[in-house]
Amino acid sequence: MKKLLALSTALTVVGFAARAEVVVMSWGGAYGEAQTEAHVKPWSAASGIAATMVDSDNPAPAVKAMVEAGNVTVDVASLEYADAIRLCDEGMLEPIDVASLPAGADGTPAADDFLAGAVTECGVSTDIWSNVFAFDSSKITGTVPTTAADFFDLEKFPGKRGLKKGAKAVLEFALMADGVPAAEVYNVLNTPEGVDRAFAKLDTIKSDVVWWEAGAQAPQLLADGEVTMTTAYNGRIFAAAINEGKPFQIVWDGQVYENEMYAIPKGAPNKDAALEFIKYATSTEGLRAQAQHISYGPARKSALKEELIFKDGKTVMAPHLPTAPENMGNALETSSDFWVDHDAELNERFQAWLAQ
Repeated sequence: MKKLLALSTALTVVGFAARAEVVVMSWGGAYGEAQTEAHVKPWSAASGIAATMVDSDNPAPAVKAMVEAGNVTVDVASLEYADAIRLCDEGMLEPIDVASLPAGADGTPAADDFLAGAVTECGVSTDIWSNVFAFDSSKITGTVPTTAADFFDLEKFPGKRGLKKGAKAVLEFALMADGVPAAEVYNVLNTPEGVDRAFAKLDTIKSDVVWWEAGAQAPQLLADGEVTMTTAYNGRIFAAAINEGKPFQIVWDGQVYENEMYAIPKGAPNKDAALEFIKYATSTEGLRAQAQHISYGPARKSALKEELIFKDGKTVMAPHLPTAPENMGNALETSSDFWVDHDAELNERFQAWLAQ
C-alpha cells in the first residue's frame, strides 16, 4: 500500500494526473483481460490517472499506421518481439532506458533482473508466451497426439487442422514436424531449400486447414468441433480449459515461444505517463500479477522466486508456463533477427502459396 501511495503522490507532483487517460492497445481476449486486471486497473487506481484498454488483432500495423499518419491515439502498445525491434529501427517507437526501470523486489537492478533479451531499445517484456497446438480430449481418446509430427498425420488423427494465417511460427512448426531439431530450424529456414521444405510439409495438410487470424478464433474452432487440432496461443487454451472448463489439452512438443513487449509509439499523447505505466506493469509485482491471470511466464527472475498461483486460488501455474522445464524438451525461441530480416518476403510467399 505504501508503494501505491508513493507512486500516486509522485505522479501527481509531476503533473501527470492532469493529463488525459492513458490508452493501452493489446490483443483482446484472455490476454487483454489479464493485462487489464493486472496492470491497467491497479495502475490507474495507484496513480490517479484514468487508463483504458483497446483491442487489436495485431497492434503493430495499427501503431505503424498511426505514426506514419501523425495521428497517434494510443500511449502504450503490446507488441510481438520482432515487431517491437523492427518498429524501433524504423523510428516509430520511443526509446526506453533499462536504467529507468524499477529494481526487482529483491533489490536486483532491472538490467540484471530481466531475463536475457527481455529489454530492448524500445520495448520491455511483459511475459513469455508460446505458439502451441492443442486438441479436445473428449474427442480424441486412446492414442493421443504427443508430437508436432502428429499434427500433420491425417491418417493417424483424421480431421481438420486449425493454423494461424501467416508465415511466422507456422513455417518453424512445419519444419520441426518434418524432423528438423529446434536448434537447427533457423539455419534450415534461412535457405531457399529450407523454405521449400516448410511449404512442402504444409502442402500435406493444406486442403484440411481452417485458417484463423485472431487469437480467440483458435479455441473457438476446437469448441465448435470445426477442427480436430489447432495451433493457438498457449494462454488462450489455458483460459478456455481453466475458466470455461473446456476439455482442451496442450501439446508442448514443437512450441515456438517469445517475449511480448510493452512499447510507447512515437508521438504518444501521454508519453511520460505511458513510461510510468510500463514501469509499474513490468515490475516484479506487475509481472507476477499478470502471470496469476494467464499462463504466460514472467520475464523477471525475481518474479519467479515464489510460487505462482492462478486467480482461482488453487491452480499452480508452473506446469502451464511455456518456460517450465518439462515443456521445453523440443521448444524453439523465435528469432527476432530472422523475422526482422525476412518477414515481408516470407509472408509474401505465404500469401502466394495460399492462393495456389
